[in-house]
Amino acid sequence: MRGPHNILRLIRTGATLERTGAMGLIMDAMDAPPLVRGTLRFLAWPFQWLGYRGDPKQPPALRALSALGPAYIKFGQVLSTRPDLVGDDLATELRVLQDKLPPFPTSVAKDSISQALGRPVEELFDAFSEPVAAASIAQVHKARHRETGRDVAVKVLRPHIERAFRKDIDAFYFAARVIEFLSPASRRLRPTDVIAHFEGVVMGELDLRLEASSASEFAANTSDDPGFQLPEIEWHLSSRRVLTMGWADGVPLGDNVALDAAGHDRVALGERVLQLFLSHALRDGYFHADMHQGNLKVAANGDLIAYDFGIMGHIDEYTRRVYAEILYGFIKRDYRRVAEVHFEAGYVPADRDVDEFARALRAVGEPIFGMDATKISMGSLLTYLFEVTERFGMETRTELILLQRTMVVVEGVARSLNPEINIWKVARPVVENYIKQSIGPAALVRDLGKTMMVLSRYGPRLPMIVENALIQHSSPPPAPAPRNGRKTAALLIVGAALGGGICAAILALI
Repeated sequence: MRGPHNILRLIRTGATLERTGAMGLIMDAMDAPPLVRGTLRFLAWPFQWLGYRGDPKQPPALRALSALGPAYIKFGQVLSTRPDLVGDDLATELRVLQDKLPPFPTSVAKDSISQALGRPVEELFDAFSEPVAAASIAQVHKARHRETGRDVAVKVLRPHIERAFRKDIDAFYFAARVIEFLSPASRRLRPTDVIAHFEGVVMGELDLRLEASSASEFAANTSDDPGFQLPEIEWHLSSRRVLTMGWADGVPLGDNVALDAAGHDRVALGERVLQLFLSHALRDGYFHADMHQGNLKVAANGDLIAYDFGIMGHIDEYTRRVYAEILYGFIKRDYRRVAEVHFEAGYVPADRDVDEFARALRAVGEPIFGMDATKISMGSLLTYLFEVTERFGMETRTELILLQRTMVVVEGVARSLNPEINIWKVARPVVENYIKQSIGPAALVRDLGKTMMVLSRYGPRLPMIVENALIQHSSPPPAPAPRNGRKTAALLIVGAALGGGICAAILALI
């Protein structure tokens, strides 16, 4: 399905933006250069008759993205959290895409639930409301469980949503391959890999059983986090297309007027959102990767409530340490160390100049410090970062795409609560605490202890494993003596490793 017929889909995208009047609005909001603005308008104008008309009652940008389908709605959701990029007016307009899209009929939702759970809705729930929220993939109904009397939220996938997403993703694959063919320089950004990553995330979001599992793991990780709540999953009322969880009572995080009326401290909330995200990403390596305002509420006691766990991010321990060292280096303004970490992790080719890279990073980081967020142009900052990465041959790290995107979204949420927030100042205590726990002497002892445990499991077999490896990767010995020498060396290596592990265990006990 990824053939040239997708050209029509891409043309229709531009045509829809032009026909609905969204093209000029988005270009103005993002302050696009005249050449880019003129080129896009010139290419789209002749084909605007191919564009979707959309709902004339909706504003232009909302009208265009809603008409284009769920993948474009996801894009709009990200933009809705970035008033610094698209302006306050457009960000407010796009916020509707988070949970206020047109719903599908309640009767269709009930049929889907009955089919998925094997029992009529009336037997499961005493009450079942009309849709209370509708997003790009699913909609939510409030219900009361017949057996327990608890209020619950019932999430139901939209009909035929899998096919709709597949159509958009196929077009994105085609566009990525065209870009790679026409612009060899773009291949370092690995656009096809980026789309593959997006595809994996979306396909996982379309199986609500995986979302329930993610919510359960996330709850276990964050059970001791102060000021943070998660609704409980009702496993017996969930399936691939239906997810039931406890009802979250609170004020939507995107409603500043309601937050102020309820007496909540928006400055503190903005800091908590950012610090919780960093804590989950660095401490646990498992974080909520869709933390826009539509998925967050504030409880009466001031606790932050998160829900909608369809997109979760995971990063391994080594990558977390690299990411933390990079953040910490920026916070400490130690650009030489930031550059060295990039080289050590293989993010920058080894043949590049580390000092030159450090100077380029200084040009990125220095404008941030001593300034409040309102004086920082994130658009200009991202543009310069792109130029730096291109100049030094850095490739897109697909394992960090979700982390970087979520950081952008979370920063946008925090800024919507407090426009004066300084992300570096807020992030510093979380990053410093992680550095102390994961990179200091205690972490070294802990890592040596883990190594000892692994070696102790395979200890009896290690001499043979090492000897066989040496034999396979070297030429046949001319005489027995060298082989015995290799065997002796292998035994010494194993003995030293085991000895180091034992020392680590002793140190851990002291």
